[in-house]
Amino acid sequence: MSTQRFDPNNAQNLVEIEKQFAVKAVEHAQTYWNLLEKVPPRELKLSKLDDEIFEHTMTTFPEFNEEGHAKLLKLDEDWLKSEEGKKRWRAFIDQYETKVKDFNFGSLIRTDATNEYSETNTIFVTRMQFYGIEIARNRLGLNDKAHEIAKAEAETERLKKEKEAGKSSKKNSKS
Repeated sequence: MSTQRFDPNNAQNLVEIEKQFAVKAVEHAQTYWNLLEKVPPRELKLSKLDDEIFEHTMTTFPEFNEEGHAKLLKLDEDWLKSEEGKKRWRAFIDQYETKVKDFNFGSLIRTDATNEYSETNTIFVTRMQFYGIEIARNRLGLNDKAHEIAKAEAETERLKKEKEAGKSSKKNSKS
């Protein structure tokens, strides 16, 4: 291992590091989806700073309050990654550097709050963008449909396992 100081601005994208970040982002998404299954979103706490993050998000991004929260319900990736969007989000994110662990780590977020994570409904954002958007979605009831989807999926999986266990025990008793 090199003893030289690491400079992130000149770092090369090493495949192993990228894979590790991807694994962490997927694990985070799976954990969040499991929480949405078990806890009604309006009751879900994602951090100790949820109240502050919610207020800050809604005042920094007043467009999230418009038209029935349409821009929060369905994220516009082009807007998020536009020059203006990046500038506004960077100013938002930087305020949490000393307050939130892993504030700038990558996270996966659903672009449409009414659907589950999928290849076409997921983008990569920073942890603070995830917190800002998902806390607002939870508080405003925009994740209620996702909660119902997650619960239904869990019930389907439970019934499937129960059925498989029943088949397995019948085979064993015939032997």
